[in-house]
Amino acid sequence: MYISESNELAAFCERAASSRILAVDTEFLREKTYYPKLCLVQVATHDESACIDPLLIEDMSPLCDLLADERITKIFHACTQDLEALLETYGIMAAPVFDTQVAAAFLGMRQQVGYGALVEKFTGVHLPKADSLTDWSRRPLDGEQLAYAEDDVKYLPGIYDSMMTQLVAKNRLGWVAPEMEAVSARSHIERTPENAYLHLKRANSLTRRQLAVAREVCAWRERNAARRNVPRKWVVGDEILVEVSKRSPKSVDRLRRIRGTEQISDAEAENLVRAVRKGVAIGPENLPPARRKERNSAEAEGAIDLMYALLRIISERTGVAPQLIATRDDLIDLAVGREGCILKSGWRHEVAGQLLERLLSGEIGLTVKEGRVEVL
Repeated sequence: MYISESNELAAFCERAASSRILAVDTEFLREKTYYPKLCLVQVATHDESACIDPLLIEDMSPLCDLLADERITKIFHACTQDLEALLETYGIMAAPVFDTQVAAAFLGMRQQVGYGALVEKFTGVHLPKADSLTDWSRRPLDGEQLAYAEDDVKYLPGIYDSMMTQLVAKNRLGWVAPEMEAVSARSHIERTPENAYLHLKRANSLTRRQLAVAREVCAWRERNAARRNVPRKWVVGDEILVEVSKRSPKSVDRLRRIRGTEQISDAEAENLVRAVRKGVAIGPENLPPARRKERNSAEAEGAIDLMYALLRIISERTGVAPQLIATRDDLIDLAVGREGCILKSGWRHEVAGQLLERLLSGEIGLTVKEGRVEVL
C-alpha cells in the first residue's frame, strides 16, 4: 500500500494502533546535507504493510504518535540510522525498539548480519540486491521501487515472532533487553557538538591535550555544518582537524599553513582559531580521557590470545557472536582490572566473564584435542 494523503495515513495509523508490533524502515538522502532528507517511511504489522510518503503528506502527526506509542514494539533491522532520521526530522524517539540485527547475534548468526541474509535464514526468501544509488526523493515512485521498499519491512513481523520464540526457549531475553536499550538510547542516536570528537577518524593518535583541542574544533565544525545544512566534510575534513588538533595554531596565519584550510573563509578561520585557543586553555582536570591504545607486553599479548581462544569456545557453546560478548579491548580491560569493564557485570559476566577470570587466575586452562581447543 502506497500512502500519499493525510486521510490515508490517519486511517492506517488508526488500524495499526491496535497492533502490539510495528516494523519500521526509512529511505533518506544525506549526501549533500547535514540533516537527513526523509523520503519514505515503510511500516508493517502482521496484517498489512505500507510505504508512507513524507514528501507529499503535510501532516505526519498520526505516524509520529504511532512511533512514540510505548505500548507498541518497533521492529528495525540495524536501527541507528533510521532512529536518527526520525529524531532529526520529527523530534521523536521511537520506543521501545527490537533490533533484529542485534537479536540475530544472540541466535547463532554473525554480528551485524545483513538484512538479506536474515530474511533468507528465517523465511527462505532470496531478496534482490539493494540498489544503493536509488534517488528516493524523485516523484513519482514506480511499482518496482515501492515493492523493493516494502520488502524491507514486510518480513520483519514474522522474523520477530520466530526470534522471540527462540530467545524465550534459550532463556536469553534478559541478555537481549539491555543491548536493545543501548543501541536505541537517545544518547547513542543523538550527536551533540560536544561529543562530535568521539567520531573523529584517527583521534586515537592524539594526546589528551590534543583531544581537548579536537573536542572544541569538532564542535565548531558540527555547529557550522548544521547551520549551513551541509555534510561535515564540506566544512573541513577529519584529517585536517586532526592536524589542527596536533599543531594547535593560535592565529589565522598559523592555521593557513596547514594544507586544506584554504577552503575555510576568513571569518570562520577566526572562529576555528578561537576554538583551538579554548581547547588549549582547558585545565588538566577537564581533559578528555586518552584514546591511545597502550602497547601490551609480549606476556600480556599471550594471555589475551588465550582469553580470545576461550571466548571463541564460549561463542560456539552459546551461539552468541564473539564480538557481541567482548572485543579485544574488553579482554584487555578484564586482564588489567580496569574499572567499568563490561565483562564484570550483567549477562556478559554470567556467560563469559566468570570463565575468563578463572583462566586468568589459573583455575582452568586450555588444551588441544583432535585439532580443537578445549577447556581443561
